[in-house]
Amino acid sequence: MKRSIATLDLRALQAFVAVCETGSMTAAAKRLGVSQSAVSQAVAALEREQGIDLFDRESRPPRPNLAGRNLLQLAEGLLDHAQAVSSRMSELSMGSALPVRFGCVDSFAATVGPELIRAMSGSARQIRMWSGLTPGLVSQIENRELDAVVCTQPTTDDSRIIEMPLFSEPFLAVVSRRWAESNVSGHADWQHVAREMPLIRYTARSVIGQQVERFVRHLGITSPRQYEFDATDPLLSLVSAQLGFAISTPLCLWQARSYLDEIAVFPLPAGRLARRDFFLLHRQGEWDDFAIRVVALTQHVLEHVIRPSLSRAFPGIPDNAFTHSQNLEELT
Repeated sequence: MKRSIATLDLRALQAFVAVCETGSMTAAAKRLGVSQSAVSQAVAALEREQGIDLFDRESRPPRPNLAGRNLLQLAEGLLDHAQAVSSRMSELSMGSALPVRFGCVDSFAATVGPELIRAMSGSARQIRMWSGLTPGLVSQIENRELDAVVCTQPTTDDSRIIEMPLFSEPFLAVVSRRWAESNVSGHADWQHVAREMPLIRYTARSVIGQQVERFVRHLGITSPRQYEFDATDPLLSLVSAQLGFAISTPLCLWQARSYLDEIAVFPLPAGRLARRDFFLLHRQGEWDDFAIRVVALTQHVLEHVIRPSLSRAFPGIPDNAFTHSQNLEELT
């Protein structure tokens, strides 16, 4: 039969060390800020747990015997380690030393993500970033596999997860620049585009694909399903080749910005279905400071890096290409 290991009560061990170092129960009690009887009981409990006497009761005052001296030699390291563990846990409870596990949808990770990492590179906060689709990211934060998530159209039943509106962007009709330039005299608009070309879609398994499909039905576009892609780059490769048009967003266009010289955009009718909303998710009481900083940095990157570049590429892009969290309620 396996012998059970007696556990060490660290408070009792602390009392034992104090008695050894001060030479009496009274002095030990004064050092620890407890009563003499509390010290006496702690030492007695330690001896019972270990099944051995630790003091020579014949001496006055009591001195540690051989077993006591051996324990005293070990105790200093044990107590120092316990104090280090306690301090470390205090730091970790505030999240100050842990890297934040940050998940983002692909379009955010590839555009705003690098700027966030660059902005935080000089701080103590370290980021570990993952990208993925919204359903998977929401599942990961629910299972505590991620600490914070940027996603679109989140759905979670966990009341402890906070959904912070981050920003919103409009859907745009995207066509080949060559096609647009050849149709300028005819005052082409999105309706003309939809009549002339098939729609090149995002796949329905992605949230953006589902959102675009709802909007397409709302607009009355009846283009058959022919080309579908998970990512924006292959989608725009077909658009630039004049094989069809797409419905995408400013952030997705910036993600695939190698195609900016080859495409043109047309605004689409405004409305609730006409925009894609982004949210920042994190658990209540956890990573609050990180969440606040992500909101501020995201707004800075969108307004000072991405929007000016897109406006230069597409002078007709809407002024509200990115509407930030404080203004989202006005659009709903």
